[in-house]
Amino acid sequence: MMKKVVIIVVLMLLSIIITTTLSMSVSSTTTDTVAAVTYDERALLINGKRRVLISGSIHYPRSTPEMWPDLIQKSKEGGLDVIETYVFWNLHEPVRNQFDFQGRSDLVKFIKLVGEAGLYLHLRIGPYVCAEWNYGGFPLWLHFIPGIQFRTDNQPFKMEMQRFTTKIVQLMKQEKLYASQGGPIILSQIENEYGNIQSGYGSAAKSYINWSASMATSLDTGVPWVMCQQADAPDPIINTCNGFYCDQFTPNSNKKPKMWTENWSGWFLSFGGAVPHRPVEDLAFAVARFFQRGGTFQNYYMYHGGTNFGRSTGGPFIATSYDYDAPIDEYGLVRQPKWGHLKDLHKAIKLCEEALIATDPTSTSLGSNLEAHVYKTNSGVCAAFLANVGTQSDATVSFNGNSYHLPAWSVSILPDCKTVVFNTAKVNSQVVNAKLTSHSLEETSDSSGAFSSGWSWVDEPVGISKSNAITKPGLLEQINTTADVSDYLWYSLSTQIQGTEPFLKEGTKPVIHVESLGHALHAFINGKLAGDAERIIHV
Repeated sequence: MMKKVVIIVVLMLLSIIITTTLSMSVSSTTTDTVAAVTYDERALLINGKRRVLISGSIHYPRSTPEMWPDLIQKSKEGGLDVIETYVFWNLHEPVRNQFDFQGRSDLVKFIKLVGEAGLYLHLRIGPYVCAEWNYGGFPLWLHFIPGIQFRTDNQPFKMEMQRFTTKIVQLMKQEKLYASQGGPIILSQIENEYGNIQSGYGSAAKSYINWSASMATSLDTGVPWVMCQQADAPDPIINTCNGFYCDQFTPNSNKKPKMWTENWSGWFLSFGGAVPHRPVEDLAFAVARFFQRGGTFQNYYMYHGGTNFGRSTGGPFIATSYDYDAPIDEYGLVRQPKWGHLKDLHKAIKLCEEALIATDPTSTSLGSNLEAHVYKTNSGVCAAFLANVGTQSDATVSFNGNSYHLPAWSVSILPDCKTVVFNTAKVNSQVVNAKLTSHSLEETSDSSGAFSSGWSWVDEPVGISKSNAITKPGLLEQINTTADVSDYLWYSLSTQIQGTEPFLKEGTKPVIHVESLGHALHAFINGKLAGDAERIIHV
């Protein structure tokens, strides 16, 4: 006869808190005087002059205020003109009508530091931001407003969205941070990648987008507004592209410039997953192709990724590191050769600016997978981009009577239509191999579990061993149950096997089959861990 055993299966569901579904400055960059920011079919205009602008994302709460000046300075030295950041609603209004703009939440301080460095700023208010951030940036209390439906033509949601957006705009105006007031903000964004999911909202999606655009422009910021991944963005909102490659993107009006708000410099890290890496040769190729084919505003997402402090990370198994393989790494150190190669690229693009802003390019085929784009003004200013979009073979091409070697998957930049000053596949910047050393935290801990280094740990009881365990039939709505005090919701089931059950044959052992792993599963026999498994999530 088999011994009596008690089998406990503990199923864990992670709270996936996202709501739906990555020394060169221009002398005219200044934030000391009032600037008129407009746009036409070629570019953004600052005080009536078209500009080629290179931007990079730095999210202020993903680094510390002590790091901000150095991050901004390194961005400027890397050739950026603009810093781009989201505004995180749940960070600033964790409790309804109680606002926090201190410490890592000091948005005003961050923007002023950007301005003091002589750079511009793109303020992406959202207020839905995604960004692998907890609940997509929405505060938890928003979830519990009666009758609310997020990101659709729903009056309770629109009231709260307008109230917060207005709060941020008024704060920026109060601090005189818009370019129209002499500040660094030259662009604002409303909503975020809504076009990717709007089909699920039916006809209400279009009315919501139109309302969002009208609401934003009514706030009279004096600078243009954009919507990313929103092909039907109504005038005067500029629709922009997000992705690894945006050279083939076309805005929805021939009166709007070609803009790229998210060029993914890498990708976010998932626990248990490989560390993402995007080769700088590919990243530089994508940037050069964008400007080759008519773009004039490009932003790296991210230029510095930083850290998901506390429980700010959102999404399935997103790690605390938000390094993103960015040109400036999680710790604020320049990542070579990525930072240096892109700096050289930016210099080459800026040498072409006069031609780029003057006219649209003319394109010529130089052979299979080979092409030239030429910008030439009536005064004779000329810049050319030669591209080999084939991935396998190098090529030699003839252009303007000269011969040029083009490595596979590369772009050469000729600011005078004659001399190659940069090729995206040829990396000349230094390579630095950083070495991280590990240190055992346990060796520095005392009996209380506190570390002399300032670190500490918490033992979180699993499943039915918790004091606040409850008994309910079926699955529960996770946020309603946890109120976001924990990322985890454990479901526990126990059963007793006597050994005399009719389905058991003499000498056989019971087998338990679980239909779903949730996100992770632990099985215990007589109180001892017998096995575990996790669900593989592809993101």
